[in-house]
Amino acid sequence: MGDNETLVTEFILIGLSSHPRAQAVMFCLFLPIYLIALLGNSLMVVLIATDPHLHTPMYFFLSNLSFLDVTYTTSTVPQMLANTFARWPTISFARCMAQMYIILFLGIVECFLLAIMAYDRFAAVCSPLRYTQVMNWRVCIQLVAVSWASALVMTLTAVFMQPNRFCGHNIINNFTCELPAVVKLACADTQLNDILLFGSSVLTLLLPFSFILVTYVRIGLAVLRVRSSQGRGKAFSTCGSHLAVVSMFYGTAMAMYLRPQGKTSSDWDKVVSMFYGAVTPMINPLIYSLRNKDVKGALLRAMGRKHGHKDRVHSPGA
Repeated sequence: MGDNETLVTEFILIGLSSHPRAQAVMFCLFLPIYLIALLGNSLMVVLIATDPHLHTPMYFFLSNLSFLDVTYTTSTVPQMLANTFARWPTISFARCMAQMYIILFLGIVECFLLAIMAYDRFAAVCSPLRYTQVMNWRVCIQLVAVSWASALVMTLTAVFMQPNRFCGHNIINNFTCELPAVVKLACADTQLNDILLFGSSVLTLLLPFSFILVTYVRIGLAVLRVRSSQGRGKAFSTCGSHLAVVSMFYGTAMAMYLRPQGKTSSDWDKVVSMFYGAVTPMINPLIYSLRNKDVKGALLRAMGRKHGHKDRVHSPGA
């Protein structure tokens, strides 16, 4: 390190600090988004865990997705909201690194998990008679375990491969410590890091998304053979909404990671990161679960048990 270089001990997340009016709008927009994501996904985890009717492979995967979304948004959005009105919102070096790798780890798991969920739907629609054999509990647990383990290995690899020396510049043009934005501030040449980031992004983003597209095309062809027009319409509506949310998540993530990484971050990067970091976790429970009659039934049963318990407590004969 040169004599005129000072090691960075904290970073400044500028967010929208240069746009005071936009900060208030952003706070009013993302606070309800975060609350909806937190409540919706937490409700899904509780319902799936407590209702035996939802103990199926599809809802097992959904509970993992909901848990992921709760953790993902909680690791980023509360800090972003707290920093909204700060003139120079700072974050320590250690907290920034921890947040960066937590975001990376959870994002990789979600990429793999969405692909597994697409395969689960494919098996249910295209091989209904063999579904219980293809997607038995052992297979489901193994698929989820491999997703978490693979994400952990890739994240640990990134920890050892990414630069750990930052000097002079400590301003991150983002709301959070996003990996591409942080790497731009490294002292050393990051060309090799950019190549590794692009390669790992192809593996975790492009390949799973391509698999999902092919899977949903095959599901669509299978649905076309359904004789009932009402059944076709319902299936296309469900698959279309799922694919729309998946495309939003993968599309915004690929826009961030699968492009040449320069030495500066644009305001567009901040908007993109908020889509896959906050908006899709809010939409996921609404699209995947809360519109489903099984989930509605589980919610009504849970409310019925609660009211029944209250009636027993307040009953004169109790």
